[in-house]
Formats: sequence, structure tokens, C-alpha cells
Amino acid sequence: MSAIPRILAIGGSDSGGGAGIQADIKTVTAMGGYAATAITAVTVQDTLGVHAVHAVPPDLIAAQIGAVLDDIGADAVKIGMVGDAAAFAAVARALAPHPAIPRIVDPVMAAKGGAALIDPAAIEGLRRLIEGAALVTPNAPEAAILTGQAVEDLDGQRAAARALIASGARAALVKGGHVPGPRVIDVLVSGAGETIFEGPRMETRHTHGTGCTLSSACAVGIARGLPLAEAVARAWAFTAEAIRNAPGFGRGAGPLGHAQTERGR
Repeated sequence: MSAIPRILAIGGSDSGGGAGIQADIKTVTAMGGYAATAITAVTVQDTLGVHAVHAVPPDLIAAQIGAVLDDIGADAVKIGMVGDAAAFAAVARALAPHPAIPRIVDPVMAAKGGAALIDPAAIEGLRRLIEGAALVTPNAPEAAILTGQAVEDLDGQRAAARALIASGARAALVKGGHVPGPRVIDVLVSGAGETIFEGPRMETRHTHGTGCTLSSACAVGIARGLPLAEAVARAWAFTAEAIRNAPGFGRGAGPLGHAQTERGR
């Protein structure tokens, strides 16, 4: 492991800068890491929604991953938006020679405004990437799709997390932002047991990129070699602070404020 944790972020580009690769780079940098990237898609996106998506050819996705890992290396790989079955196959093929690098999978299926970011036919490819992942971080709707279970309360989150582990993930953080209630509860389940992360629900429209930020922050902690629960706790605190410090940009779901280096370290 290098002195500066190296994170390879695989995902889509957000022209508005709030989510995707842009959020990954900002988060990793704020938390004292080095961010490299493999772009899977270019989106036309702002705080009002996703207006167009142009997929990067699968061979080019694989080439980006190979170039980074063969030269710079990585202490963790964070996987976000991939898109279609061919792209998932390319990611899996490029990562296959590097099984020791922990994978953090954020199963991005839809943008904040509801635009689909994954071909339904590609979900099986996503499930294969989840197998053996150090951590998978779905929100409640994503966990429901991946497990076929209702995720409408804390018990549902727990059950979905256990199902994801049964399917091959080493740990699962099932997020509760979509679960109604005055407090947001995320559930981390791993071989070490269960940890609950809980805080008051913030009334704000500036939450674009929250999932990307949280998963990338988790990746930094895992790359540092922190115990999983500690890595997630640090990521949780960083993300909450980023929401509180949102710059207020845009007319829709605005971006977070990532410039919190002291909190991140």
C-alpha cells in the first residue's frame, strides 16, 4: 500500500460536476488520496437532470483501467455507473488480473432525477462485479432490485444486506435515504456483524452525488487499511458535512461541498 492511498474510480462523467467521476475525484482528493479514473460514459447533466448519455466503447473502458493499474496501481477500485452488459464485461475483464485490489461497488442505476443509467439487461453483469467486492453500497431501491426483496424499513435493509453477502459480497452498506422517517439510517453488515449509522434527515435539495461521495470516501478508508466500520464511519461523517456545506448551485438537485480536507483526513 502506498503512503498516499490510490483510488481508481470507474464511472460516468457528470458535466455539472456534482456526481459521477467528478464527485469521486473531489472526494478522494479532499480525503487525502490520489484519484485516477476510467470513464464509462459522458453525460449531459446539470442539477435539473440527465439530458443525454454517450457511452464509451467497452475496449476503451478496459484500456483505461489497464493503463492505470499497470503503471500507477491502485489500493482500491471504486465502481459507479457502468451502463450496459458489454461495459460490465469489459470492466470485469480488465480487473481480473488484479484480484487483490479491493472493490467498492456503488450500483448506480438511476440519476437523482430518475433517468435510467443502466440497461436492465446489464444487471446480471453488475451482480457479477458485486461477487467478491469488499463493499457494495446500494440505496434502498437499488438493494430491492438486486435482491428481489422489499426494502421499506430497517428490517428490510438488514435482510437485503444479508442477501447481498449471500450472493458473494464481503460486506454491504444498505442506505436508508429513501426509507421514510425523520432520521436517515444506513446499515452495514459484514462477517464482523452489524453497524448502524444514523443521523437526522437534512431538509435540503442539495444532495446530488451523495451516493458517489459516500462510496468514494469509503474507498479511501479501505485503501488506507482501516477497519471497515471505521472506514464507513469516516465516510459517513464526511458526506454529512459535504451536504451541510453545499454551495447552493443550480436550480434543481444541487451538488455537495467537498472541500473539507481536515474532516476527510
